[in-house]
Amino acid sequence: MALSRRTFSALAGSAALGLALGGSGGPGASSAFAARTVPTGPAPAPPSADGEPHTIGYDRYSLLVDGKRLVVWSGELHPFRLPSPSLWRDVLQKMRAHGYNAVSIYVAWNYHSPAPGRYDFTGVRDLDLFLRTAAETGLYVILRPGPYINAEVDGGGFPGWLTATRGRARSDDPEYLAHVDEWLTQVNRIARKHLFTQGTGTVLLYQIENEYDARVGSAGSRAYMSHLYRKVRADGIDVPLFHNDKGRNGYWTPGSFDTGSERGGWLYGFDGYPSPESTPPDWGTFGPGGAKGGASASPSTPGFVPEFGGGWFDPWGGVFFDGLGYAESRRTRDAAYERRFYLTNLANGLTLHNVYMTFGGTSWGWLPAPVVYTSYDYGAAIDEARQVTDKIAPMHQLGHLLQRVPDFAKLDRAADVRATGLKVYHLTNPDTGAHVYVARNDGDDTVTADLPTAAGDLRISVPARDAKLVAADLSLGPRKLKYASVQPSMRVTAGRQDIAVFTGPKGEMAELLVDCPDEPDVLRLDPEAAWVLDDTGLHVNAPLGQGGLIRVLVEKGERDRPLLLLLADDATAVRLFPYDTPSGTVLVYGPALLRHAEVRGSEVHLSGDIAETTSMEVWGPRGIDTLVWNGRRLPVRVTLSGSLMTTGPLPGVPEVRLPRLGGWRMRRENPEAGPGYDDSGWRIADRKTSFSTTAVPEGQPVLFADDYGFHYGDVWYRGTFDDARGIEEVALGYSTGTQGLLMAWLDGEPLGTHRMPVPDRDTVRKGTWTDTAAFPVREELRSPGRHVLSVLVRRMQHDQDGKADDGHKAARGLTAAVFTGASPKVVWRIRGEGPPDPVRGPLNNGGLHGEREGWHLPGFADRDWEPVDFPVSARYQGVTWYRTTFRLAVPGDVDASVGLTLEDDPYRAYRTQIFLNGWNLGQYINNVGPQHTFVLPNGILRTRGENTLALAVLSEFTTLSGPGTVRLSLLGRALGGTEVSVVPSPGR
Repeated sequence: MALSRRTFSALAGSAALGLALGGSGGPGASSAFAARTVPTGPAPAPPSADGEPHTIGYDRYSLLVDGKRLVVWSGELHPFRLPSPSLWRDVLQKMRAHGYNAVSIYVAWNYHSPAPGRYDFTGVRDLDLFLRTAAETGLYVILRPGPYINAEVDGGGFPGWLTATRGRARSDDPEYLAHVDEWLTQVNRIARKHLFTQGTGTVLLYQIENEYDARVGSAGSRAYMSHLYRKVRADGIDVPLFHNDKGRNGYWTPGSFDTGSERGGWLYGFDGYPSPESTPPDWGTFGPGGAKGGASASPSTPGFVPEFGGGWFDPWGGVFFDGLGYAESRRTRDAAYERRFYLTNLANGLTLHNVYMTFGGTSWGWLPAPVVYTSYDYGAAIDEARQVTDKIAPMHQLGHLLQRVPDFAKLDRAADVRATGLKVYHLTNPDTGAHVYVARNDGDDTVTADLPTAAGDLRISVPARDAKLVAADLSLGPRKLKYASVQPSMRVTAGRQDIAVFTGPKGEMAELLVDCPDEPDVLRLDPEAAWVLDDTGLHVNAPLGQGGLIRVLVEKGERDRPLLLLLADDATAVRLFPYDTPSGTVLVYGPALLRHAEVRGSEVHLSGDIAETTSMEVWGPRGIDTLVWNGRRLPVRVTLSGSLMTTGPLPGVPEVRLPRLGGWRMRRENPEAGPGYDDSGWRIADRKTSFSTTAVPEGQPVLFADDYGFHYGDVWYRGTFDDARGIEEVALGYSTGTQGLLMAWLDGEPLGTHRMPVPDRDTVRKGTWTDTAAFPVREELRSPGRHVLSVLVRRMQHDQDGKADDGHKAARGLTAAVFTGASPKVVWRIRGEGPPDPVRGPLNNGGLHGEREGWHLPGFADRDWEPVDFPVSARYQGVTWYRTTFRLAVPGDVDASVGLTLEDDPYRAYRTQIFLNGWNLGQYINNVGPQHTFVLPNGILRTRGENTLALAVLSEFTTLSGPGTVRLSLLGRALGGTEVSVVPSPGR
């Protein structure tokens, strides 16, 4: 669809020219705000598919949605890393409840396309369903469909079949662009049904390409970006577009490439992952400035960071975190890290902020790139098992603050302020006169200092390597806050009163000064609070965290509307949830999670989760007298603060019992190693040329697996030749991702195993590993007649293409075979994965015999397999399968997250693929690690019914092999949850 001229209406601010996107008849679409500065005011209502057209504009301060300022507080979530669509709603609701107003998602090309011209957006790949769910949850969507995404996934998101095509990726090569156009057509057919501008969804922004920093400035790179831009626009995507600049290069700013006649539809964004050991950088107004300074590269657009570190990935062997895994990532990039770094970003004018990752999830099957193992937990605020961690506190507080206190959407730098031992940023809102101070402590000891504010000196304490946000002259409705030593967290109006929430660390003495020209009535509702009134105003003090939520009610005086002050430490604050309903705002205190709120006459209906025994308190519209929680009416009383409070505690979550795993049966495979195996149906490996970046050795056929249509998982080779006399050694060259492995047999006799080394700090980012496995041939195998050399290669995954040099096309599998002592003529045949699983997709299965025969599937007849008990001690080269079933009986109103834990003597060299109900949920390498527990997502895991667990154990023969201990682990539980549908898992 071509864009009409009326699609865009210009927004001219005092400092910059912006744009409004969308139809011309919706709220904010008229030119009433198009020729003047947009003042500070209430934020837009939470987004939904409301059927009304909307405008999206911007100036240098922020986005403008329907003429209202919007600060985007977004978190990254990848639907493909949570292959249970029912759980998408669970994580999205947790994000919304904890302060996020947007979710950023990659769409992985390889996940949806098993072959050229074939695309699948059904089942677990239902992008339309995800976008509908996000809109129903009330979150904006930042859509990032590539074509290249990186994301620590196989090939950077490129499909496996693209490795065997002619065109150079990430360039203006016509053959590559033809494939790209086909992909974007498929994605955009869905995306344009969910555009916020059209009122049919909540897609707010759309990214083309990702971290594209190769050949920047060349005509070809500009042509490539221009092609993507015009293609997306031609497909009817009318929201602002952007690119994520890797590391603040100042690449792809507005005007740097041709966007046709369109002006103003492009935002500059950049990413950053600073180490917790570094000083938080000034990537905006107060930094070094210029093209390399972050937001300063594009002063006419709002500060935009499409990716800012919410943790960090961990490689095989765990070298980044000393083998401690993602728990250490979460510890080193904790809540204090978030406050220190994210507050610095806000102080630098970054008002479009996306945290990568907020929920990391699982790189299941053959999804992970070489640089990561199965878990993609990332140390994120919501862990891989969907449990909210302590890191959520700053996200919760800042997110609700930015949505509910509009002053923060438009801030200018103000006069420098100094406080001994602290780095202080001072900003002010030019419309409201509010002052904002970010006080950062980069030292190793707590700093207590006097902070000069607009209302006088304020004594504050900032813990070591932490930061604090302080506000002064801030509106609390009709009343004004002169200053507070703790952070404002939200401001809402519920019924006839204003409610202001302030938060800080447990044990801190909060001090507030509220302007009160006339003497008010002050009611201390909790004994921890103290107050005094003098000529400067109302002073309120309270030690945070002593007794939960602390309430102080301020009434009368010069204002008719009461003001309720709520003071909370971090643990208390994350149990305060605002929710906007058509009848007014509801504020809920007590549960572990509020999922939904609805006012029906005098009844407030709430749904959510409880993790431990708790009371519940609700402020809401006038006239409410009944509280319904998860469908059950609760006895309540009316409090002096105007709330409904339960008269007794709500019970906590009941115990969840997990069964012991037993009843195992085993069977060995590797029939491909035997000389009599029928390989007549295998592909003959006789190609002479390849589009791979790996050279084909002179005189050898192409042995690269991708050239024969095998892109994921294990691949088998059988080389047949006559006469082994004189052969002293066979040397097998091979190329894999990290932790690749090769096994060889001659006439069914093991020659040995070779594997790639565990990465260290120098090689951790290495995506392609090559080596030669040299095996001596024993005398008794050197005989005349027909011989078969069988080779199994676990080639792991394709490299990403971060440098735009076709790195994803590096060979996988065998690359060469050289014999010493003789030169037999070998005929090679190759076999990898079978047709893509229609439910689980192309990334689920590899080329093991058991996979092709369905040994991993529920319903497979394994009664003739050998019974076995764990632990196992065996010496074997090849694959052994183990199967069992187990039943769970988790109560229907309990959300239990379950994992599978494997442990053994770390010396034992073997690896295990884990199949649950046919789903390949990960790979465990016993002697490498660091991962030992694998999340089993509900929906794939039947929490009320029977499950089939299959383990494919690949043993290296160099040591005894397990499995050792294999058990189920409870990773979290809550009373509530969302309704979970069983993900299809067809058997044989």
